[in-house]
Amino acid sequence: MNTALWILIFLITFSVMEFMAWFTHKYIMHGFLWSLHKDHHKKDHGSWWERNDLFFIFYAVVSISCFIGWQYYGFWAGLPIGLGIFAYGIAYFMVHDIFIHQRFKLFRNANNWYARGIRRAHKIHHKHLGKEDGECFGMLIPPLKYFKK
Repeated sequence: MNTALWILIFLITFSVMEFMAWFTHKYIMHGFLWSLHKDHHKKDHGSWWERNDLFFIFYAVVSISCFIGWQYYGFWAGLPIGLGIFAYGIAYFMVHDIFIHQRFKLFRNANNWYARGIRRAHKIHHKHLGKEDGECFGMLIPPLKYFKK
């Protein structure tokens, strides 16, 4: 029973992170922390590192804190929650930074319905270079309208 509960918590956490990605993007990145996110929309430097990457660090700290809570403070749900956040972070990084933005030259030839839908949705979002009017959505499951044939 314990393993089934941990798996359920992991899956719920992973799913909630899609909501958190949307919420963070819409209300924080395109809100009061636009100063950290704007270099993702309009490069104003030659560095591989973006100020926007600080958001990854924030969620990594949250995940690590869950692991520490589980290991040292008896927070039994800390492990599946931390793993769910970590797994979402990996998925997000693979889809957003590697597949879409090609920070590493992998998955260049992916051309299935999901790949086309993700690219289309992200292109619409990046069409707006400013803080306002950009359509925001989670990264792994954008609106269905982008998955047309």
